[in-house]
Amino acid sequence: MAQPTAWDHPEPLAVSSAPVPHYGTGSLADLLPTLAAGMDVPGMSAAIPELAPADRNCVFLIDGLGWEQLRAHPDEAPFMNSLMGSSRGDTGRPITTGYPATTATSLASVGTGLPPGAHGLPGYTVRNPATGELMNQLRWQPWTEPRAWQPYPTVFQLAHAAGVHTAQVSSPTFENTPLTKIALSGGTFRGKLSGEDRMDLAAEQLAAGDRSLVYTYYAEVDGKGHRFGVDSDAWRGQLMYVDRLVQRLAEQLPPRAALYVTADHGMIDIPFDEQHRIDFDEDWELRAGVALLGGEGRARHVYSVPGAEADVLTCWREVLGEQFWVASRDEAITAGWFGPTVDERVYGRIGDVVAAARDDVLIVASEREPRESAMVGNHGSMTPAEQLVPLLQVRS
Repeated sequence: MAQPTAWDHPEPLAVSSAPVPHYGTGSLADLLPTLAAGMDVPGMSAAIPELAPADRNCVFLIDGLGWEQLRAHPDEAPFMNSLMGSSRGDTGRPITTGYPATTATSLASVGTGLPPGAHGLPGYTVRNPATGELMNQLRWQPWTEPRAWQPYPTVFQLAHAAGVHTAQVSSPTFENTPLTKIALSGGTFRGKLSGEDRMDLAAEQLAAGDRSLVYTYYAEVDGKGHRFGVDSDAWRGQLMYVDRLVQRLAEQLPPRAALYVTADHGMIDIPFDEQHRIDFDEDWELRAGVALLGGEGRARHVYSVPGAEADVLTCWREVLGEQFWVASRDEAITAGWFGPTVDERVYGRIGDVVAAARDDVLIVASEREPRESAMVGNHGSMTPAEQLVPLLQVRS
């Protein structure tokens, strides 16, 4: 697809107009510290004060289930939708994921209680400053020493050290992954394949201590969304199934317990045409001066050839016009995209240019990323469909 000339491009979006995640007041990174503070874990503070303390807390994270998608499907998820209002006396509201709205970044924020600029997983793929290679932080390829990459303790580890019974209940395949070790470890990992078994075991683990902090996870809502889209029959079927799982767990809560249902990101379907899918591998303007393309289609990290940073920033702003918020690394950091501060070790992992989609558009890379470029459902940016995730609550 031929790109318009620079003087035909619309005025670029102002970086300051991007809706920055609610770090410190209502983001995924604030959830576990708030729950741990209510169990008197040292060093934890309640950043979400409306969550009343409970002796036993369970977080059920549903991969890929955004607030807007849940709200749009009340017939498929009647139980969770009942928690979004006041009909049961429980509370439900959206919180933000953090930027980018992607699984590795969000799970690290959940488990460490830190924003991406601190825990250091600021994207799907980012440059390792020590090697100059792109690192996939979800698959942990190429191998990088986990504790050097993310050195902070998890909230689970801190809670376990404070005498709280802690457990993670998930698929057995995740037990020894580097992402689990640096983001979600602490206490006991219990692997179960079926969703029903996970709910039953999570309830057992909650009851196992006078003070308990339990995490459980379900992945296939995200999987069906990527493959078929967020309004497909396959996706709706998964939503119906996971709604029953939430109800199953809620009905087994032991005394003095709270269940929190949330997600790591929402999702948006992107049409398969040249207007909505800009192919980096076929666009000479976007490729000019670029050494590495990181991130994902709606949240790109762009690493420039040395000395070309300013030219790449100018070009990306001109080409992408009003479709993306395009910032330099320092502009994105100053605007708070990655949190209030960015650790020195994390600075070079962030792109020289950071591009976050506003419209229903992707920057794909058909040759470099054929699998990712074929996805129907996508996420990563700061739009409400991607950023807002549910925070639903049931108490016993």
